Amino acid sequence: MGDRLTHLDKSGKAHMVDVSEKDVTSRVAVAEGRVSMKPETLDLVLRGDAKKGDVLGTARIAGIMAAKRTHELIPLCHPLGLSSVTVELEPDPDTNSIHVVATAKVTGQTGVEMEALTAASVACLTIYDMVKAVDRGMVISDIKLLEKSGGKSGTYRTSK
Repeated sequence: MGDRLTHLDKSGKAHMVDVSEKDVTSRVAVAEGRVSMKPETLDLVLRGDAKKGDVLGTARIAGIMAAKRTHELIPLCHPLGLSSVTVELEPDPDTNSIHVVATAKVTGQTGVEMEALTAASVACLTIYDMVKAVDRGMVISDIKLLEKSGGKSGTYRTSK
């Protein structure tokens, strides 16, 4: 990875990294997050009785839309022609939470870690927004990159 930040030039000014010389490869990134809530809030979500509508369906769409717009949200990110974005939402009654897993794929010259992280983050935020009227104490946590593959740096998997 080197000992310097790639988004800074030799004089320390921020710039977009030039990826034109990088190989075009298949790249995949998976990120996760979690929204913890009261048991009755989770029940409300699972019953489909939230006043704002289908919480899980809306969060899934919001996450996908966010991944596609990551370059507009995160400075110096390259706009990517994503080939796939999935957002899975797994309710966990044992922990009164919803586990969010986002996967982003592209064939290109730069990775999709930020797209997967953005998708997971926005899906979590959407869950919060849709049921905050009944549970302002929800906690969004554990947003992290689980794995990435492709490109010069190869494969990375977090140690859980």
